[in-house]
Amino acid sequence: MADTNILQYTAKDFKSDQEVRWCPGCGDHGILASLQKTLAEMGVPKERYVFVSGIGCSSRLPYYMNTYGFHGIHGRAAAIATGIKIANPDLMVWEMTGDGDALAIGGNHFIHAIRRNIDIKIILFNNEIYGLTKGQYSPTSAKGLVTKTSPYGTIEEPFKIGELVIGARGRFFARTIDYNLQLSNEVYKAAALFHGTAVVEAIQNCVIFNDGVHDVFTNKEVRDDRTIVLNHGKPMIFGKGRDKGLLLDGLRLKVVKMGEGGITEKDLLVHDAHEPDPGLHYMLAGMQYPEYPVALGVIREVKSQTYDGAMLEQNERVRAKSKIRSVDDLLNSGSTWKVK
Repeated sequence: MADTNILQYTAKDFKSDQEVRWCPGCGDHGILASLQKTLAEMGVPKERYVFVSGIGCSSRLPYYMNTYGFHGIHGRAAAIATGIKIANPDLMVWEMTGDGDALAIGGNHFIHAIRRNIDIKIILFNNEIYGLTKGQYSPTSAKGLVTKTSPYGTIEEPFKIGELVIGARGRFFARTIDYNLQLSNEVYKAAALFHGTAVVEAIQNCVIFNDGVHDVFTNKEVRDDRTIVLNHGKPMIFGKGRDKGLLLDGLRLKVVKMGEGGITEKDLLVHDAHEPDPGLHYMLAGMQYPEYPVALGVIREVKSQTYDGAMLEQNERVRAKSKIRSVDDLLNSGSTWKVK
């Protein structure tokens, strides 16, 4: 989609004149800044971008982008984004959604957009709470979390977003953290270049209603030992001293320390984001601390035909063989009667 004839953009070119109304310290600010920087580096005219959202704090984002945008209703962003992409395949469509908007009322639209492999980019802000409506538990809230709608602790098992995406036959899944602008920039760029439904889970902090929910693996003091950034073709190494890694022990992933038991870098798993079989990607996407490090970066990236591409090809085949060339042809086809 690159256009070499356009002027070089900066992040400022993608900032709208609207006042950003997120709470001070909200992780959404970092996501917005990363996206604006990414778009400036893509070489795509601003007129080709459309940002679509549903309802929630995340869904304010289209107002802050100097692009086309559409603020939809609760849970319906995927349906709107699908319609836009099919109507005009030349547009690059981004869906901004949250863990409540996408996975509760919008759950059906979310999984079927992924299954169909519509060429849209979905950024799913995950703060494990309903922020805009003031602190109710969401489909990703940890079991036992005390909220306004679970005063004695939620008794529900939460979704793991990566497992849900891959289970819905997702071809692209990545994960980043709101404050990590460099990683976010790399992940959003990979999503933009992917031809198909690209889902990025953005680990995001709600400073008002769920502050610090991700601190156990995102705090500066511990994050190197409790997260792993996956890179295609590279060994799965992590740790502050780059001395830990992952390997397969039977059918399970296992965390090992290099040097112990004669384990070296050669024994570690090498990340293959392009492997069609989703088994290992599913395990990586589902890893949680304390048993495992949380996987970041592009976890799965597998090429496949898109729904919009297949639809256009089908239309061309049918049109080439069809005897109907106009509305008159259509009205006079099949069984017809003259009424006197």
